[in-house]
Amino acid sequence: MMQLVIFLAVGTGLLVLLLVAIRRQPSHAAGSAGELVTAKRTLESLQLGLLPADLVEQVFGRQDFAYISSIGSNELTDLFMSERKRLALMWIGQIRKQVRALKDFHVSRSRMFTHMSRWREFSIALDFAGLEIRCRVLQLLMRWRGPYAAPNFARRTATTAGRLCSVLDQSLAFLTPGTPARLGSESGADGTTLIG
Repeated sequence: MMQLVIFLAVGTGLLVLLLVAIRRQPSHAAGSAGELVTAKRTLESLQLGLLPADLVEQVFGRQDFAYISSIGSNELTDLFMSERKRLALMWIGQIRKQVRALKDFHVSRSRMFTHMSRWREFSIALDFAGLEIRCRVLQLLMRWRGPYAAPNFARRTATTAGRLCSVLDQSLAFLTPGTPARLGSESGADGTTLIG
């Protein structure tokens, strides 16, 4: 008899938990539009501001260093190296900060707006983790050996970040307005061609 009472109590408890889980509303639905726009802007800032190949080449390429070295002033070379190191560390710091913001958005909000398979979610999680590790290693290398310690590693890190941004851009594609149809290519209700 006692086992029956315990069984019914556990069953009732599980039923109540199930009902609560079903009735629960998605958390933080209010304000999501602002978060979507912020995520899209962060993504665009990474893609257009920090990850273009010409910027990465400017920061990590040796052309400027070769020019400064040709002048022959050790003071100037040392000043250049310290400033370039500071610039490279700021660049990687901004990459890390914005990737972290995208990861936080993706973990907390993205599932509400896009339907991804578990495999895709797992793949993106691995990409975020790998990129975070690459950024941290690059940061340590630059602190230890200077801005030209691993230029190829920096380029590959930027490429990896760019690929991740492309994947995330696809999941936020619904925020990008489509291109409107040309007026000259549409026809009116009576079959006449509309001209703009």
